[in-house]
Amino acid sequence: MGQAVSTAKLTSRRDCNRSQLSKSKSTALISPMQTEKAEVLERSSIDGLSDFISDLPDECLAYIFQFLSPGDRKRCSLVCRRWLRIEGQSRHRLSLNAQADLQHLIHSVFSRFDAVTKLALKCDRRSVSIGDEALVLISERCRNLTRLKLRACRDLTDAGMLAFAKNCRGLKKLSCGSCTFGAKGMNAVLDHCPALEELSVKRLRGIIDGAAAEPIGPGVAAAALRTICLKELYNGQCFGPLIIGAKNLKSLKLFRCSGDWDKLFPLIVDRVTGIVEIHMERIQISDIGLEAISNCSDLEILHLVKTPECTNAGVGAVAGKCKLLRKLHIDGWKANRIGDQGLIAVANSCLNLQELVLIGVNLTNISLGMLASNCQNLERLALCGSDTVGDAEISCIAAKCIALKKLCIKSCPVSDHGMEALASGCPNLIKVKVKKCRGVTSEGVEWLRANRVSLAINLDTGEQVDASASDGGAQDNGVEFPSIVPSQTGASTIASSSTGRPASNKLLGLLSGRSIVACTLRRFANNNGGSSHS
Repeated sequence: MGQAVSTAKLTSRRDCNRSQLSKSKSTALISPMQTEKAEVLERSSIDGLSDFISDLPDECLAYIFQFLSPGDRKRCSLVCRRWLRIEGQSRHRLSLNAQADLQHLIHSVFSRFDAVTKLALKCDRRSVSIGDEALVLISERCRNLTRLKLRACRDLTDAGMLAFAKNCRGLKKLSCGSCTFGAKGMNAVLDHCPALEELSVKRLRGIIDGAAAEPIGPGVAAAALRTICLKELYNGQCFGPLIIGAKNLKSLKLFRCSGDWDKLFPLIVDRVTGIVEIHMERIQISDIGLEAISNCSDLEILHLVKTPECTNAGVGAVAGKCKLLRKLHIDGWKANRIGDQGLIAVANSCLNLQELVLIGVNLTNISLGMLASNCQNLERLALCGSDTVGDAEISCIAAKCIALKKLCIKSCPVSDHGMEALASGCPNLIKVKVKKCRGVTSEGVEWLRANRVSLAINLDTGEQVDASASDGGAQDNGVEFPSIVPSQTGASTIASSSTGRPASNKLLGLLSGRSIVACTLRRFANNNGGSSHS
């Protein structure tokens, strides 16, 4: 009897739910919200079971979506209308294929994704990109935009950038590469975006080379700028007024920008006194420029990559005054102009040094021993393409580098005998990478692994390009620290995640999120199957 009563209750409840469902479906054409309610009711009506995910508030569901990858977010948006709406409203980062036909989709795209604050517009180099009209439409729909990345948008002009800047005054980060607008468009952004903190410019085709080039900056954005990165510019010095006017600048990165930077750096350091990080790769700078840089007393990170006019004297000048230096990368390009003398100056003055990368620098036991003895905080060391680093130098490192945690050796005359010294030295060493050192054999590495089980050893004997012959500096030469997390560059219409969390957090969130999504999808499928039989 009890079972009969329970069955009767469930049947009556199911009939009631069906009647409510039919009423909701009859008004679906009138109200989308009622359609969402009908879907929820349909999923929760089968066998009287409750759908707990449907009971979650929109804010909780949006928070769960933040931990999913872009692909999983897309799949979640297909579950039901509610999930489609919440996923769109909670997505803050968006990457779009910026071809010309995007203009016709702008209204529909940003009607769904109406909370976007970080936008990437990327076009294939062989395709026609969006123009000024499309950029203006986007700026009108995304007035709260804080980050914009433009790649190969060759049909954008100065007028389009001006209109965009007027609509998106809250912009904090701008990155543009292979675009064709010029100095007027860049100045428009600097004049109308007072909150701009990061500026990255690569291959800006509209900048005129030579004396006729229009100066860029400073504008109202100069006061807020913290990071400036210039890459592959014919006349990068036209950004001089901006760099000089950015009094709160912390990081300056210059890659393959033509011009005489020896003349500009004295003016920069005279006005900008708080620079912490300077990267210079393949630019025209000599010891004169390094002497000026030495006045940056707060400097902590310095990269000198393929600057053949810099010598021991310039490195010594920087080391003598920049005593807070923590990271030093030098790619000497095998010019033999930086060696023991400059590194001894670093060892005597930069006692807080934690990371040292030397590529194409022929140092000896003299400077290496002083670095190991004086820089007690040295945790990461890379020696690449040095003809003078052999077994004796590795033994010196093993005996004196007590704090060392990571060691990278590439294209150096090191043998198994040098590796044996690591078995008992460097008590804090956790990882060793050996690449293209012909004297190091797999047998020697196996012996080291057997005698030091906790040590992670990576041996690569493959023949590749010479250590100092590439254009990428330390990273192209097998140096693994600091680790670089590759950026997500999607070519599809929606290709980036909605959060900038570390990879480990994303993975944990993805695993937990997938279980919820899988459960929901199974229940939704079961509900559909049940409704088809009822």
